[in-house]
Amino acid sequence: MEALANFFRSVGTVQEVYTQVDFYTYIKSVEYMICVAFFIGFPMLYRYINREGNAHGEKKQGH
Repeated sequence: MEALANFFRSVGTVQEVYTQVDFYTYIKSVEYMICVAFFIGFPMLYRYINREGNAHGEKKQGH
């Protein structure tokens, strides 16, 4: 659990990389975090947009 906490703390920091492998490893971890955020956020947005009623309790017109 502590390793995961350290990972999340270090994601936003700018790191000095010395080799091309270090650079690709860092970029890949940031890319994975962006993908996870998208895969969690997009279904939530889709449900919010396509919900049955709005804030006033009215149902959508159409289908």
